[in-house]
Amino acid sequence: MATNNLSAYEKNKLPSAHPYRFGIVVADWNSQVTHNLHKGAVETLIDLGAKDSNIDTIFVPGSIELVYGATKMCKKNIYDAVIVIGCVIRGETAHFDYVCQSVTNGITYLNTHMDTPVVFCVLTDNHIQQSLDRSGGKFGNKGVEAGVVALRMAALKEES
Repeated sequence: MATNNLSAYEKNKLPSAHPYRFGIVVADWNSQVTHNLHKGAVETLIDLGAKDSNIDTIFVPGSIELVYGATKMCKKNIYDAVIVIGCVIRGETAHFDYVCQSVTNGITYLNTHMDTPVVFCVLTDNHIQQSLDRSGGKFGNKGVEAGVVALRMAALKEES
């Protein structure tokens, strides 16, 4: 169980997002969750100084397709960080395990083989209520956390 608010961050301890460009890939599957996560990420990036015109979003059907969308964005070489947003809910079959492992491996591969950091914002919960609680519910919004991480990774990329 989460023990902290996923929406909490200390703005004064973060760099400005103003000079950076961000890509976001959002899965439409479980859209009541993923679209809230997207909203949290975008609002956070803007709060941290990003220009709305420097945030591009593409939508893909499901979480498996996040890797393809992120790859396309990384290959453009115009983004300082890319966020992938998805939600996989455990069901009665092994499908959950295969999807979660595939997406995790794909994003890990991109982070080790591409020059653009890819931030993992894919909820992998046992039931829908857990996802709702983490996408604007009682635990805050994991999308906010992803926005903060994307900014920190963009700044790290710039240091190298």
